Amino acid sequence: MLVLGIETSCDDTAAAIVRREDDGACVILSNEVWAQHDDHAAFGGVVPEIAARSHVERLDGTIERAVKKAGVSFADLDAVAATAGPGLVGGVMVGLTTAKAVAMAHGLRLVPLNHLEGHALSARMTEDAPFPYLLLLISGGHTQLIRVTGVGKYDRLGTTIDDAAGESFDKTAKLLGLGAPGGPKVEAAAATGRADRFNLPRPLLKHEGCDFSFSGLKTAVREAAQSLENPAPQDVADLAASFQEAAARHLAQRTEKAMALMPESGRLVVAGGVAANSAIKKMLQQLCAASSWTLITPPPQYCTDNGAMIAWAGAERLAAGLAPQQDDAMALAPRARWPLADPPDGGRLGSGRKGPKA
Repeated sequence: MLVLGIETSCDDTAAAIVRREDDGACVILSNEVWAQHDDHAAFGGVVPEIAARSHVERLDGTIERAVKKAGVSFADLDAVAATAGPGLVGGVMVGLTTAKAVAMAHGLRLVPLNHLEGHALSARMTEDAPFPYLLLLISGGHTQLIRVTGVGKYDRLGTTIDDAAGESFDKTAKLLGLGAPGGPKVEAAAATGRADRFNLPRPLLKHEGCDFSFSGLKTAVREAAQSLENPAPQDVADLAASFQEAAARHLAQRTEKAMALMPESGRLVVAGGVAANSAIKKMLQQLCAASSWTLITPPPQYCTDNGAMIAWAGAERLAAGLAPQQDDAMALAPRARWPLADPPDGGRLGSGRKGPKA
């Protein structure tokens, strides 16, 4: 099964070709990603309108490179999978509309996908990750703990009640004048810093459940930064290290609570852009070692947004017979909000007039 994957949910224009073998193995034939960091650098964050326009300009060429690098033609493909949400709706619209056009022009199955499902199944592209497993999804827009028992079978155990982990890294980087992308910049600065210099809070330490919170930690970082007059490079490094340590401990502490809810698994999959952070990975490795669990993380290039994970999730859905009928797929509208799974109590945490948050 040969699938083209298209990902445009935020500021990365991505396309990939993936083959799913008869035995369920994944072969990634190409994975093209065009990052937009330079387009947004002057604004201190992603500007949705600029991101959408950039996708319009770059997506056709990105798809062309992915097909050419894979050594295939559109006639060889079985399906095209595309992110249909959640994300910046302008970017999602560009990718999904392009996927519909490709499907119509070449007579291919269309598989609209939840972006979070791409992350949820990404480890299965390159690692031995049988179901069930506990997923810690940490990215710029999402921080969730999800019980994954199969393709399309997801139960949300915890989510952020305010800000996402990646967003807090981005804001910390901006506050410290480190630039973008925030996650790698903070990690680089923290490498020469003292993580014990600033006493930052440990969010929700006595809170029941598995939810996360990063807004108070961001506030504490801002107050610590404002207390420094003419901060030297070492001050910035120390504050970056202190923040990174606090964020990693918070993620590990809440994950430990979720691990207790599914002891039958013994496997923790960490996905999303923040999963590439070495300090967080080390903290989670220690947690899993102490609990006799196995930690599974995709290679860094498949942690951040990419087309391969979308193509693979589409292939997994097709193989499981869970892809929508073609007419329904073609009629699906892009979604800014699209939860992968609801909370176990049926609540709608973070819901609003546009629907529940992801």
